[in-house]
Amino acid sequence: MSALQEFKTITDAEDYFDFFDLEYDERLVYVKRFHIMKKYGEMIQKADGHDLGSDEKLLDYYKFALISVYKNFENGYSPSAAEIWDTFGKPSACSTCSTSSSCNDIEEVSNGVHSCTSQTNLSFN
Repeated sequence: MSALQEFKTITDAEDYFDFFDLEYDERLVYVKRFHIMKKYGEMIQKADGHDLGSDEKLLDYYKFALISVYKNFENGYSPSAAEIWDTFGKPSACSTCSTSSSCNDIEEVSNGVHSCTSQTNLSFN
């Protein structure tokens, strides 16, 4: 099996780092796994359809892309709520006030739930 074929069988974030023999913070990868893999996938897709000359150069690009994405997260990059919502698509309806899918009064995103500013605030004193 060629190195490129082996690369294409990898599915776990840690295995990508091991494949390229890169050091990484296991805790950071554990916490940011989804976001790292999403950004890394986007970088890999950019190489699709481009002739980089050889499998070795393509793998060098993949390695550079992984290092670049990882370093961004290591240096404190955190995706915005808009990026997270874009990942999952737009919510089908406001989960707090059950309005239509056109609810644009989203105030906050927390654990996959947003609150609508048109919803009356409740207080439990």
